[in-house]
Amino acid sequence: MAAYGRPTLRDLFDDSPTPHIAHPPRTHHRDFYLATDGSFRESEGGLGVVIETRDGERVARLSVPDVVPDNNVAEYRALHLGLDVLAARAPDRAQVGVLIDHDDLAGNVNAAMLAFEDPVAESPHTLSIPPASRHHWRGIRARIREFDSLRAARIASDVNPAHPLANAPDEYAHVNNERDRCLRPEPPTASEQRVPPPSRSDRPADD
Repeated sequence: MAAYGRPTLRDLFDDSPTPHIAHPPRTHHRDFYLATDGSFRESEGGLGVVIETRDGERVARLSVPDVVPDNNVAEYRALHLGLDVLAARAPDRAQVGVLIDHDDLAGNVNAAMLAFEDPVAESPHTLSIPPASRHHWRGIRARIREFDSLRAARIASDVNPAHPLANAPDEYAHVNNERDRCLRPEPPTASEQRVPPPSRSDRPADD
């Protein structure tokens, strides 16, 4: 359950699992949150992107029609697009929380980030990249290396705010005309640095 009065993407990230990565409270203090989704249809699919700051300020929304060979490619293309947009608008070395409703992609992103953070250690995680998505995966890897820290959380498609943007690009085309914004979130408060998010602080110790 999202905490009342807190930014939507931050709530979702706080309450969602991050495959391969422990989720201690400090990892919740992201500068930006990025939700992406890709849809596949025989005729035409779409890509959806939503970016917010830690404070809940909207940075960008995109709803783009796209033609892809399968759903995997759609998901990888959507994340590639979202990271490109965020990289162009975020300050250098930003900390990012990514929200994806695709299990394997979220796991691949976190496994890649762990390998970047400790290139000497042998990773226990095996990457599984769909062959048709390998070029977009190369772009995703290049982008995530530019950020100071990045974590991907797995969310359900029915709560992913990028889901409707990806599935109805004709209906949401107006979001592409929103004013470009390059925002910096306010620094974390002392209370944010000390107190775990509700998803962690109110659970029994044996959870």
